[in-house]
Amino acid sequence: MQNVENKVVVITGASSGMGREVARHLVKAGAKVILGARRLERLHELADELGISHEHCVATDVTKAADVQVLVNQAVKLYGCLDVMLNNAGVMPLSNLEELKMDEWNAMIDINLRGVLHGIAAALPIMKAQKFGQIVTTASLAAHIIGPSMAVYSATKHAVRIVMEGLRQEVKPYNIRSTILSPGSVATELGNSISNPDLAKWVDEFTKEHAMSADSYARCVLFAISQPENVDINEIIFRPTSQAM
Repeated sequence: MQNVENKVVVITGASSGMGREVARHLVKAGAKVILGARRLERLHELADELGISHEHCVATDVTKAADVQVLVNQAVKLYGCLDVMLNNAGVMPLSNLEELKMDEWNAMIDINLRGVLHGIAAALPIMKAQKFGQIVTTASLAAHIIGPSMAVYSATKHAVRIVMEGLRQEVKPYNIRSTILSPGSVATELGNSISNPDLAKWVDEFTKEHAMSADSYARCVLFAISQPENVDINEIIFRPTSQAM
Protein backbone atom coordinates (compact mmCIF):
# COMPACT_ATOMS: atom_id res chain seq x y z
CA MET A 1 0.00 0.00 0.00
CA GLN A 2 1.05 3.57 -0.63
CA ASN A 3 3.12 5.10 2.21
CA VAL A 4 3.71 1.73 3.92
CA GLU A 5 6.79 0.56 2.04
CA ASN A 6 10.02 0.93 4.08
CA LYS A 7 8.22 2.17 7.18
CA VAL A 8 9.84 0.90 10.38
CA VAL A 9 7.13 -0.66 12.55
CA VAL A 10 7.54 -2.08 16.06
CA ILE A 11 4.83 -4.58 17.04
CA THR A 12 4.14 -5.85 20.56
CA GLY A 13 2.15 -9.03 20.98
CA ALA A 14 3.54 -10.22 17.65
CA SER A 15 3.77 -13.93 18.46
CA SER A 16 0.13 -14.77 17.74
CA GLY A 17 -3.26 -13.55 16.63
CA MET A 18 -3.63 -10.02 15.35
CA GLY A 19 0.00 -9.08 15.95
CA ARG A 20 1.25 -12.03 13.94
CA GLU A 21 -1.16 -11.35 11.11
CA VAL A 22 -0.36 -7.66 10.85
CA ALA A 23 3.36 -8.51 10.66
CA ARG A 24 2.61 -10.67 7.63
CA HIS A 25 0.65 -7.90 5.92
CA LEU A 26 3.26 -5.25 6.69
CA VAL A 27 6.16 -7.27 5.32
CA LYS A 28 4.14 -8.05 2.20
CA ALA A 29 3.58 -4.30 1.80
CA GLY A 30 7.31 -3.63 2.11
CA ALA A 31 7.52 -2.40 5.69
CA LYS A 32 10.37 -3.20 8.10
CA VAL A 33 9.01 -4.93 11.19
CA ILE A 34 10.56 -5.46 14.62
CA LEU A 35 8.68 -8.11 16.55
CA GLY A 36 8.17 -8.16 20.30
CA ALA A 37 6.49 -10.80 22.51
CA ARG A 38 7.26 -12.97 25.50
CA ARG A 39 7.50 -16.15 23.41
CA LEU A 40 10.75 -15.65 21.54
CA GLU A 41 10.60 -19.04 19.84
CA ARG A 42 7.27 -18.07 18.26
CA LEU A 43 8.81 -14.83 17.02
CA HIS A 44 11.70 -16.75 15.46
CA GLU A 45 9.21 -19.01 13.66
CA LEU A 46 7.40 -15.94 12.32
CA ALA A 47 10.66 -14.30 11.27
CA ASP A 48 11.64 -17.43 9.34
CA GLU A 49 8.26 -17.43 7.63
CA LEU A 50 8.62 -13.75 6.71
CA GLY A 51 12.20 -14.12 5.51
CA ILE A 52 13.70 -11.69 8.01
CA SER A 53 16.58 -12.24 10.42
CA HIS A 54 16.17 -13.16 14.07
CA GLU A 55 17.69 -9.80 15.02
CA HIS A 56 14.23 -8.42 14.21
CA CYS A 57 12.86 -10.37 17.19
CA VAL A 58 13.10 -9.21 20.80
CA ALA A 59 11.77 -11.09 23.85
CA THR A 60 9.43 -8.50 25.33
CA ASP A 61 7.25 -8.46 28.43
CA VAL A 62 5.27 -5.24 28.07
CA THR A 63 4.73 -5.05 31.83
CA LYS A 64 8.45 -4.22 32.04
CA ALA A 65 9.29 -0.77 30.71
CA ALA A 66 12.93 -1.77 30.17
CA ASP A 67 11.88 -4.63 27.87
CA VAL A 68 9.79 -2.33 25.70
CA GLN A 69 12.62 0.19 25.54
CA VAL A 70 15.03 -2.51 24.33
CA LEU A 71 12.50 -3.48 21.64
CA VAL A 72 12.17 0.09 20.38
CA ASN A 73 15.91 0.69 20.57
CA GLN A 74 16.44 -2.35 18.35
CA ALA A 75 14.35 -0.72 15.62
CA VAL A 76 16.46 2.44 15.80
CA LYS A 77 19.67 0.38 15.86
CA LEU A 78 18.67 -1.50 12.72
CA TYR A 79 17.07 1.31 10.72
CA GLY A 80 17.90 4.64 12.37
CA CYS A 81 14.30 5.70 12.97
CA LEU A 82 10.87 4.62 14.17
CA ASP A 83 7.83 5.26 12.00
CA VAL A 84 5.14 3.31 13.84
CA MET A 85 4.79 1.95 17.38
CA LEU A 86 2.03 -0.66 17.44
CA ASN A 87 0.91 -1.37 21.01
CA ASN A 88 -0.96 -4.60 20.43
CA ALA A 89 -0.18 -6.92 23.38
CA GLY A 90 -3.22 -7.68 25.50
CA VAL A 91 -5.05 -10.25 27.62
CA MET A 92 -8.75 -10.89 28.26
CA PRO A 93 -9.38 -13.17 31.27
CA LEU A 94 -13.03 -12.23 31.64
CA SER A 95 -14.76 -12.97 34.95
CA ASN A 96 -17.57 -11.68 37.11
CA LEU A 97 -16.40 -9.33 39.83
CA GLU A 98 -17.87 -11.55 42.54
CA GLU A 99 -15.31 -14.21 41.63
CA LEU A 100 -12.61 -11.88 43.03
CA LYS A 101 -9.97 -12.96 40.53
CA MET A 102 -7.62 -10.19 41.58
CA ASP A 103 -4.54 -11.70 39.94
CA GLU A 104 -6.37 -11.64 36.62
CA TRP A 105 -7.55 -8.08 37.20
CA ASN A 106 -3.96 -7.01 37.88
CA ALA A 107 -2.72 -8.83 34.77
CA MET A 108 -5.18 -6.88 32.61
CA ILE A 109 -4.15 -3.59 34.20
CA ASP A 110 -0.45 -4.38 33.84
CA ILE A 111 -0.57 -5.63 30.24
CA ASN A 112 -3.50 -3.80 28.67
CA LEU A 113 -2.89 -0.40 30.26
CA ARG A 114 0.63 -0.20 31.68
CA GLY A 115 1.94 -2.03 28.63
CA VAL A 116 0.55 0.70 26.40
CA LEU A 117 2.05 3.42 28.60
CA HIS A 118 5.41 1.64 28.40
CA GLY A 119 5.13 1.61 24.61
CA ILE A 120 4.36 5.32 24.53
CA ALA A 121 7.23 6.07 26.93
CA ALA A 122 9.69 4.13 24.76
CA ALA A 123 8.59 5.57 21.42
CA LEU A 124 7.65 9.16 22.19
CA PRO A 125 11.12 10.65 22.82
CA ILE A 126 12.37 9.16 19.55
CA MET A 127 9.41 10.46 17.58
CA LYS A 128 9.66 13.92 19.17
CA ALA A 129 13.30 14.15 18.11
CA GLN A 130 12.46 12.95 14.58
CA LYS A 131 9.41 15.23 14.31
CA PHE A 132 7.39 12.37 12.84
CA GLY A 133 5.85 9.03 13.78
CA GLN A 134 2.60 7.27 14.57
CA ILE A 135 1.52 5.44 17.71
CA VAL A 136 -1.16 2.84 17.07
CA THR A 137 -2.82 1.09 20.00
CA THR A 138 -5.24 -1.81 20.13
CA ALA A 139 -8.21 -0.99 22.35
CA SER A 140 -11.44 -2.96 21.84
CA LEU A 141 -15.12 -2.63 21.17
CA ALA A 142 -15.23 -3.35 24.92
CA ALA A 143 -13.83 0.16 25.40
CA HIS A 144 -17.23 1.42 24.24
CA ILE A 145 -19.61 -1.14 25.71
CA ILE A 146 -19.91 -3.04 28.98
CA GLY A 147 -21.56 -6.32 29.93
CA PRO A 148 -21.39 -8.97 32.65
CA SER A 149 -17.85 -10.35 33.15
CA MET A 150 -16.33 -7.44 31.22
CA ALA A 151 -15.94 -4.82 33.95
CA VAL A 152 -12.17 -4.85 34.42
CA TYR A 153 -11.34 -5.67 30.80
CA SER A 154 -13.57 -2.85 29.55
CA ALA A 155 -12.08 -0.50 32.14
CA THR A 156 -8.55 -1.14 30.87
CA LYS A 157 -9.56 -0.69 27.26
CA HIS A 158 -11.54 2.49 27.98
CA ALA A 159 -8.52 3.82 29.86
CA VAL A 160 -6.38 3.12 26.79
CA ARG A 161 -8.73 5.27 24.70
CA ILE A 162 -8.43 8.11 27.22
CA VAL A 163 -4.64 7.88 27.23
CA MET A 164 -4.51 7.88 23.43
CA GLU A 165 -6.83 10.87 23.13
CA GLY A 166 -4.65 12.78 25.58
CA LEU A 167 -1.62 11.79 23.54
CA ARG A 168 -3.26 12.98 20.34
CA GLN A 169 -3.81 16.44 21.80
CA GLU A 170 -0.31 16.71 23.22
CA VAL A 171 1.85 15.65 20.27
CA LYS A 172 0.62 18.02 17.57
CA PRO A 173 3.78 20.20 17.80
CA TYR A 174 5.89 17.15 16.88
CA ASN A 175 3.91 15.99 13.83
CA ILE A 176 3.09 12.69 15.55
CA ARG A 177 -0.12 10.84 14.70
CA SER A 178 -2.14 8.57 17.00
CA THR A 179 -4.58 5.81 16.18
CA ILE A 180 -6.86 3.62 18.30
CA LEU A 181 -8.11 0.34 16.85
CA SER A 182 -11.26 -1.00 18.53
CA PRO A 183 -12.22 -4.41 17.13
CA GLY A 184 -15.18 -6.52 18.08
CA SER A 185 -14.88 -10.29 18.13
CA VAL A 186 -11.75 -11.54 16.36
CA ALA A 187 -10.63 -15.15 16.09
CA THR A 188 -7.44 -15.18 18.19
CA GLU A 189 -6.01 -16.87 21.29
CA LEU A 190 -7.38 -14.06 23.49
CA GLY A 191 -10.16 -16.17 24.98
CA ASN A 192 -7.73 -18.87 26.10
CA SER A 193 -6.94 -16.92 29.27
CA ILE A 194 -10.52 -17.17 30.62
CA SER A 195 -10.42 -19.44 33.69
CA ASN A 196 -14.18 -19.64 34.31
CA PRO A 197 -15.16 -22.76 32.29
CA ASP A 198 -18.74 -21.67 31.59
CA LEU A 199 -17.64 -18.25 30.43
CA ALA A 200 -14.78 -19.71 28.38
CA LYS A 201 -17.29 -22.00 26.63
CA TRP A 202 -19.63 -19.09 25.89
CA VAL A 203 -16.81 -16.97 24.43
CA ASP A 204 -15.58 -19.91 22.35
CA GLU A 205 -19.05 -20.52 20.91
CA PHE A 206 -19.60 -16.80 20.25
CA THR A 207 -16.23 -16.58 18.51
CA LYS A 208 -16.95 -19.58 16.31
CA GLU A 209 -20.29 -18.11 15.27
CA HIS A 210 -19.39 -14.46 14.79
CA ALA A 211 -15.67 -13.65 14.88
CA MET A 212 -13.76 -11.92 12.13
CA SER A 213 -10.36 -13.23 11.09
CA ALA A 214 -7.22 -11.47 12.31
CA ASP A 215 -6.81 -10.36 8.71
CA SER A 216 -9.53 -7.75 9.34
CA TYR A 217 -7.36 -6.12 12.00
CA ALA A 218 -4.30 -6.15 9.78
CA ARG A 219 -6.14 -4.35 6.99
CA CYS A 220 -7.22 -1.62 9.43
CA VAL A 221 -3.62 -1.13 10.58
CA LEU A 222 -2.40 -0.79 7.02
CA PHE A 223 -5.19 1.65 6.20
CA ALA A 224 -4.33 3.86 9.18
CA ILE A 225 -0.59 3.99 8.59
CA SER A 226 -0.84 4.36 4.81
CA GLN A 227 -2.50 7.77 4.98
CA PRO A 228 -0.64 10.92 3.87
CA GLU A 229 1.27 12.68 6.64
CA ASN A 230 -1.43 15.36 6.94
CA VAL A 231 -4.15 12.76 7.67
CA ASP A 232 -4.48 11.47 11.22
CA ILE A 233 -6.82 8.47 11.56
CA ASN A 234 -7.67 8.67 15.26
CA GLU A 235 -9.95 5.69 15.80
CA ILE A 236 -11.39 2.79 13.87
CA ILE A 237 -14.25 0.78 15.40
CA PHE A 238 -15.03 -2.41 13.54
CA ARG A 239 -16.90 -5.60 14.33
CA PRO A 240 -18.37 -8.65 12.63
CA THR A 241 -21.46 -7.77 10.64
CA SER A 242 -23.39 -10.33 12.69
CA GLN A 243 -22.25 -8.98 16.08
CA ALA A 244 -25.12 -7.00 17.62
CA MET A 245 -23.35 -5.50 20.64
